[in-house]
Amino acid sequence: MTDATEDEPAARAPRVRRRRGAAESLASVVLGFESIIVFLGGLAVYGLGALPDAIPDVWGIVGGVALAVFMVATTAVLRHRWGIALGWVWQALIALAAFLVPALVIVAVIFGAMYAYATIKGGTLDRRNAAPAAPNNGD
Repeated sequence: MTDATEDEPAARAPRVRRRRGAAESLASVVLGFESIIVFLGGLAVYGLGALPDAIPDVWGIVGGVALAVFMVATTAVLRHRWGIALGWVWQALIALAAFLVPALVIVAVIFGAMYAYATIKGGTLDRRNAAPAAPNNGD
């Protein structure tokens, strides 16, 4: 018999996950759920024929899918300040979509408020949690 340790690859240490802050976690949840609603909003734009006559209605679906994908992709960069700002750009774009389907203003207000709470309160929690973790040079 051969030694079992020679035939098996060396055991790898488990990958250490990056610690995510509250703002990043909360904002990613909001954007993730909002992306589903945005997709459904794109279907509503298509179904209601809300686009101008010069634009084929299928672009409502394309726009909804594209925005939903961009929102999900934004969850990967929320650790950066520009990622949070990009999330605000998507919120503004949804608010502008209310010109096509007025019911989307409800989505913009509700999810905009949730995103504001997630980023503002999450940032406050992150700062409060970072204070005890910082080394105390006075002691």
